[in-house]
Amino acid sequence: MYIDRDIDALMERTSQRPLVTGMISPREGLVFGLALAVISTLWFGLLVNWLSAWLSLGALLFYVVVYTMILKRRTAQNIVWGGIAGCMPVLIGWSAVTNTVSLAAVILFLVIFFWTPPHYWPLSMKVKEDYARVGVPMLPVIASNRVVARQIVIYSWVMVGVSLLLQPLGYTGWFYTAVALVTGGWWLWEAHGLQNRARQADRAKLKEMRLFHWSITYVSLLFVAVAVDPFLR
Repeated sequence: MYIDRDIDALMERTSQRPLVTGMISPREGLVFGLALAVISTLWFGLLVNWLSAWLSLGALLFYVVVYTMILKRRTAQNIVWGGIAGCMPVLIGWSAVTNTVSLAAVILFLVIFFWTPPHYWPLSMKVKEDYARVGVPMLPVIASNRVVARQIVIYSWVMVGVSLLLQPLGYTGWFYTAVALVTGGWWLWEAHGLQNRARQADRAKLKEMRLFHWSITYVSLLFVAVAVDPFLR
């Protein structure tokens, strides 16, 4: 992206992004990004509703200003609080359909909030040399694998607990609850497995990407269950 093009050029994982390779110029990237921001906000406002438009614009500004410009290069809590921007699509989508933000939407927002660190930290463990090279203080850069794995387990338990709040509050039925229990249980198994491997000295046996890949499957299945559940109640 435009703001991070300096460090993207130095990181192996991001070295082939269009701004780095010269496929598009920094000016073209900036203009395109600004155009998308304006068009998407007006699209939501004029064709959907203004609540979803303002939430969309807020998410964009939060990601660019709060996460990218303020948090990312300053604190290991960057993706924890910067991850709020990644939670916003839940509220945007909900408000686009209902023109409100209900408690159910807030719970799903919190699921993504607590999902983000244990989703991204395993990847950061894998490529922490990249982040260290450019001075981005991701948690795996400044803390040991044991500490990171312990944090992953803590966030994972909270995430699974929050995901199970929908049923007792009457928002979902048996299908969602079953999916949340099975996928959440598997997630916790993987998280504790990572923690056990992190206690060993052999970095090659860490297998941190197992949890990263499962995290994508987990959130996909969970939100499919949210969509399907009403038809089975």
